[in-house]
Amino acid sequence: MPSRRLRTSPLFRRLVSAWSCPSGYRDALRIGLPLVFSMSSTTLILFTDRVFLGQHSVEALAASTPAGMAAFMFASLFLGIVTYANTFIAQFVGARREHDVGAALWHAIYLALLGGGVMALLAFTGPGLFALFGHAPEIQVLEVQYFGIMMVGTVFMLMKDALACFYSGRGYTGPILWVNLLGALVNIPLDYILIHGFGRIPSYGVAGAAVASIAGQALMMLLFLVLVFRPRWRRLYGMRQWRLDRAILRDYLRYGGPAGIQFFMDVFTFAFFIAAVGRLGQAELAASNIAFALNTLAFLPMVGISVAANTLVGQAVGSKRPEEVRRAVTSAMHIAMAWMWGVAAIYLLLPHPLIRLFQPGEVDPVLFEEVLHHGTWLLRFIAFYCLFDAMNLVYIGALKGLADTAFIGWVCFLGGLFGLVIPVFVAIEVLQAGVYVAWGMLTLYVCFLALAFRTRFRLRAQREMALN
Repeated sequence: MPSRRLRTSPLFRRLVSAWSCPSGYRDALRIGLPLVFSMSSTTLILFTDRVFLGQHSVEALAASTPAGMAAFMFASLFLGIVTYANTFIAQFVGARREHDVGAALWHAIYLALLGGGVMALLAFTGPGLFALFGHAPEIQVLEVQYFGIMMVGTVFMLMKDALACFYSGRGYTGPILWVNLLGALVNIPLDYILIHGFGRIPSYGVAGAAVASIAGQALMMLLFLVLVFRPRWRRLYGMRQWRLDRAILRDYLRYGGPAGIQFFMDVFTFAFFIAAVGRLGQAELAASNIAFALNTLAFLPMVGISVAANTLVGQAVGSKRPEEVRRAVTSAMHIAMAWMWGVAAIYLLLPHPLIRLFQPGEVDPVLFEEVLHHGTWLLRFIAFYCLFDAMNLVYIGALKGLADTAFIGWVCFLGGLFGLVIPVFVAIEVLQAGVYVAWGMLTLYVCFLALAFRTRFRLRAQREMALN
């Protein structure tokens, strides 16, 4: 028990109030912490996938990140639309309209199936797409393999994320944690076996990595189907409202569409960035791939806190409690910043041990020393901009909860095009600039987004308070 003097101090009372008040630290952690752990399992899957591929060959590692980013880029447009179900469900729960949750979820499922079909058709664009990147021929072959398998299996990821919104939108995120942990327990050993081979199972390299990822997503989708469509939810949440409704589809396109554009542009700008850096050389590409793989340790877990901010803000809007909007964002921001400061310190203090995790068994030592040198400097860039990335995640989640997705879409589209894609292209192709100039531009772009979303949220929060 804290001492009497501590309990009566103003700082202690403020901390207790910030913890226990509605939309305070306790609520943000109640919703966000299971999502943080579930996203950490996703981080672990991606991280071990890159480590296994790096141990397999430098070519496999160099091919997997641009191919994976390209596949995720195409999927992200549908993913942004589908996962906007989280905001709809949060607002329905806040307004005590639980019977409308089922209709919102069913339309997210239909959009996921549509997106999966489109993605499977786009798998055939792989050879032409990676020919444009200009990477080495042996890397292009591996990129096409990885891309094609991931595109065909995207439907499982879209379905899984749509179904997860049934729990995250209600602020009940425990099942999401357990489903993701089970997926990781299956994916990680399967990933190793299919990449390196085991017993009579041959080594499949990047193709094995893609198959293992799809298998994990399919398992998680099946588990969510069992959990979501239990008899106990059918009456309370209107789970039999499966008929198509034009009004609901229109709302998904109106609000989820810009969210999809934001997601698409986020992935597109980073995919373009990786492709552009790859033209500087194999060492620069491998170092950038390693840096981004390590960046997932900071970024993906905080997606859970972003969803928590989205859910709390959406429920506050639905229940007409605008005073909780700012409180929810403040709580989420403090948690996200605490995490990012810790990860930034690790990047700065332990760059060499982290990068050496990706060292293949057989690699030219001169080549890997160059990768190690570049990677150390790139982790310093990430240690700086990851703090601004925390702001991006929280404010984007909050603005989605306020249904201000049009602003998010426009800022990411115009900012990504004129703030990163065109400048990086000119720097590398015209000015013959090096990898550090490109990464400096990326850092400035992340900072710009953070300041833009922070300013917008402050204006929207003031408007919510004035209207109520």
